[in-house]
Amino acid sequence: MPKLDIQIKGDHIKIGIKGNPAFIDEPLVKQCDSSESYWLIEDEELHIILQKAYKGELWPSVFVGHGKVDPLTEQELQKKMLLERFQEEHPVERFQEEHPGFDFSGAQVNGMVPNARTFMGGIKHN
Repeated sequence: MPKLDIQIKGDHIKIGIKGNPAFIDEPLVKQCDSSESYWLIEDEELHIILQKAYKGELWPSVFVGHGKVDPLTEQELQKKMLLERFQEEHPVERFQEEHPGFDFSGAQVNGMVPNARTFMGGIKHN
């Protein structure tokens, strides 16, 4: 197996084979946490796992200038992130204890979805 040369930086990624020019050398559309991002080979496939630098931030694509998530998918992803954020901050058990008889487990978001990163005071940590 050839030796890979993979560099993951906060705003850029390079992938190539040592001794050759990189075949991917692209800026990322958003910041990643390079210390928490990694790569691995599994079943002869290269997997690159990028950890977002900021929780609740939606990436419209991975690389600058390379396509974009369609608006419907973007809205669905924002809904999912918003519900995940609410569940992180308000675990179902605690919420049900504080509000007996109220079941939020099947909740859905309708209409315009607020930004999960800034909604209700925003996310205070990475």
